[in-house]
Amino acid sequence: MIYSVTLNPSLDYVIGLPKLALGRVNRLSTDHKLPGGKGINVSRILKQLALPSIALGFAGGFTGRWLEDQLQVLGLQTAFTPVANDTRINVKLKATEETELNAAGPMIQPAEVAAFKDTLRAKLQPGDVVVMAGSLPGGLPTSFYHDLIPLIHEAKAEFVIDTTGQALLDTLPEHPYVVKPNHHELAELFGDVEYANLGETVSAGRKLLALGAQHVLVSMAGKGALLITPEAAYHGFVQPGQVQNSVGAGDSMLAGFTGTLNQTHDPLAAFKVALACGSATAFSLDLADKGKIDQVYATITIAQL
Repeated sequence: MIYSVTLNPSLDYVIGLPKLALGRVNRLSTDHKLPGGKGINVSRILKQLALPSIALGFAGGFTGRWLEDQLQVLGLQTAFTPVANDTRINVKLKATEETELNAAGPMIQPAEVAAFKDTLRAKLQPGDVVVMAGSLPGGLPTSFYHDLIPLIHEAKAEFVIDTTGQALLDTLPEHPYVVKPNHHELAELFGDVEYANLGETVSAGRKLLALGAQHVLVSMAGKGALLITPEAAYHGFVQPGQVQNSVGAGDSMLAGFTGTLNQTHDPLAAFKVALACGSATAFSLDLADKGKIDQVYATITIAQL
């Protein structure tokens, strides 16, 4: 089983209008509500791939109830820990420019933290994978994700943390199942400005393997992505399409790779699905559906380096 952990989920209120006039009444042309959170995005893509997952995290108040109801409508399994304060509402404004207004989220109490850990401990089995992604709500230390790793290892399960910088480097000795920096983040990890070619990027990715990562994905926007394993390195890309959505593409790639790898134990097969999921979301208004993923999958080209 794959468990997605979204500690600070949200009700995302997405609104659109031709032009925003500050200080005046604006009439919206579109508005809709979506369940938000990086771990939730992972579970939503896994559902499109017919791979089971359980979404964990904190949920509270009327917004938390709405969130869980919506995820169940989407067919997702959930086991959120109830909290006293309301789940946050984020506003995504699409006008001449895109603007996001993201709330801080609820303040999590020690008893709620203990209940969350009890839930995770009770559910984990050997061979499970825990994907931890997204921001932390108030009341949790910045080390919270890292602090969960011993609990995961105790159950003989794997973990993935979608993070960057020193927080990513700190997890490497614990042997994360997958790490997924983009090429800019990879360069910053090692104090470099940028890499001139794929060979330099692969060499930097191999440093992450040497430090403890099991599989390295490097996304490179329009230049495709890299998969780097102890045995080989691959460059993959899809047929270009119209980019409509920058939100959730990385989560989609991570879901496709992690879910397929956990099912097949075949990194190259997982890489193909990851490329399809990430690009399909970029070519969609929301997260990709199965039809779009299949359409993009048919255009994938992969070369071993």
